[in-house]
Formats: sequence, structure tokens, C-alpha cells
Amino acid sequence: MVITVSTVTSEPAESEEAGFTSTRPLDYLPGILLLVAVGLLGKYAQIWWNSLARHQHWTVPDIEYVLWAIVIGLLITNTVGLHRVFRPGVLTYEFWLKVGIVLLGSRFLLGDIAKLGGASLIQILVDMTIAGTIILLAARAFGLSGKLGSLLAIGTSICGVSAIIAAKGAIRARNSDVSYAIAAILALGAVGLFTLPWLGHVIGLSDYEFGLWAGLSVDNTAETTATGYLFSDHAGKIAVLVKSVRNALIGFVVLGFALFWAARGQADEVAPGVRAKASFVWRKFPKFVLGFLAVSAVTTLHWLSKGQTANLANVSKWAFLLTFAGVGLNTDIRQIARTGWRPLVVAVIGLTVVAVVSLGIVLLTSRVFHWGVSV
Repeated sequence: MVITVSTVTSEPAESEEAGFTSTRPLDYLPGILLLVAVGLLGKYAQIWWNSLARHQHWTVPDIEYVLWAIVIGLLITNTVGLHRVFRPGVLTYEFWLKVGIVLLGSRFLLGDIAKLGGASLIQILVDMTIAGTIILLAARAFGLSGKLGSLLAIGTSICGVSAIIAAKGAIRARNSDVSYAIAAILALGAVGLFTLPWLGHVIGLSDYEFGLWAGLSVDNTAETTATGYLFSDHAGKIAVLVKSVRNALIGFVVLGFALFWAARGQADEVAPGVRAKASFVWRKFPKFVLGFLAVSAVTTLHWLSKGQTANLANVSKWAFLLTFAGVGLNTDIRQIARTGWRPLVVAVIGLTVVAVVSLGIVLLTSRVFHWGVSV
């Protein structure tokens, strides 16, 4: 989702730090209505653009509603600005993202998930190990603090903002390090959003290959989803599934970094024993992944009619539409100036390494080993 941008915030924890602690339902209404309005504008902008092109006999690319919604949101935030009355509701876009992912389970059978999930897990582990190691080395070379380097490695190799927030308390990271890491990760997520679909077409990737590449290489879940759907509907489905496998590893990775820093007396001790460590992993585990699997199980068991399954899939698309609108509305280009250049350079190195390594893995596994090409 090439420009350098940074997202204002995308997690409840962040919103509370920014002062958005509203709990009254009516406080969310203006922002949610704005998400709906921007999403619908994006949808109708696509229809208008295609109709105009046909009427004028133009040969133009079909700009997907995903991009229209993001661009409209970007224009609003970076011109007139986003009034604080809209912020509580706009910040719910992460909730709509999770709703969309859960309901997307209706479009997958458990067999497909097991087939692609098992293969993607191996790819993710290889990609994560290589990328994480290089990012840690780059952070040290550029003189970043060890914990900022850890946050960048966690955010880049696993799940962007969610992983950074999950790791914050576990490794006792400073607020400034967390802010730098979030800004850098989201800035690079935006670069991937705008460049990877174009590169995918240039390289000649199939829908499956691009979805796998987006799921492996884009950090934040919202940007991963948007990147996949910008390429095609099927690529979006694959990207979300692969990213969900990455998300499921958050607890294990954060546990590893917590143990590392605790051994150096710079983080809280993790209680000894398998049960305590399992409890730690469960606390960090993204629960919406279980919802995705549950809906997929219901679909696999044919407990829903074709019409009901189609309705769930349509609701999923509408939830993603609000998500894409929120990505644009939460992206403030000016914030990147306050990030500093060194974390951004390390994040650029990380994005490049992840993109190149994951592309190599995708091409090797799909065109040589023929993993998952029928999903």
C-alpha cells in the first residue's frame, strides 16, 4: 500500500497512548460512517473510471476499488486532515480487518488450509530466519539500540505493528523505540503496497505466486491484505491465508526475544516450565486466526448452504472495504519526517531482503517443487 509514508496508528494499544480511549458507542459512529463513505467512493470511483474509459474509447488499466479507497483516504488525511471526532471510529479498521479475515474462512476448505499452511510454514521459517538475522546485523551496523533492532526484526519478519506491540512489554522496549519501529515498518508496508503488485505483473507471477509473495513479504496485515487484493481476488485470499500463518508465530518469536533480553537482565523473567511458556505464547497468539479456522471448519463440514457461504464471503468483502479505507485515512505522509533516517534505512534493508528472499522461495517452491499451485 513509490512514496514513503507512515501510519498514524493501527492498534488499540497505540490508540490509547494517543489519547483515544473512548468507550461510548456514539463516539465511534462518525469515523465508521467516514470509513463507509470512503469505501463506497472507492467502489463507485472504479465503476466511474471504467465507464469513462469505455465511453471515451480509452485503453487504461482497471484501477481496483482497493486502490481508490486507499488513495481517497490518503488525500483526506494529508490535505484537510482527519478531525479528532473521526479518529475513534476510523481506528476500528483493524477490527474490520479481523472480521474480514475470520469470514474469509468461508472461502477455504480445511484441506486447502492444511496444504498451503504446511508449505507456507516452511517458507516463512526460512524467510524469517534469513531476514531477521540480516536486520539485526544492519541495525547494529547503523548504531541502533539492540531493542530497536529487535523490534524491527520482529515487525519485519512476522506481523508488523501487532508483533511490535506484543513485544513491547515482553522485552521492556522504550516508547521511543516502539514509535520508531512502528513508523518505519508501516512506511515500508506502504511502499510494498504500491510497488509489489506492479512488480508481480512485470515478473509474470500467477495469482497464487503473488498471493504467496505478498503474504510472505508485506509486514502489516492490513497492507498485506490490500496488496494481495490489488493484484487479484484469488491473490488476496492466498495472501491473507499465508499472513495468518505468519501471525500465528507471534507468540513463539516474542518469547524467544523475551528470553534473550531476560538472560541479559534487560527484560522481565519468563516463568520457567513448559506450561508457563505455553501460557505466554497463548497470550500473544492472535485469536482471530482461530475464528478463521472455525469458519473454514463449518464450511468444510457443509453446515452452511451455498447461499449462506456466499453471504459470508460478501460480508468479508465489505469488511475489507472498510479496512482499505482505514489504511488510507490512517496514513500521514508528514509523520515519516519525525522517524529519523537510520531506522528507516534498516527497514528498507529489511523490506528488500524479505522481498527478494521470499520471491526466490516462491519461485523455487511453485515452479520447481510445484507446492500448492492448485490451491
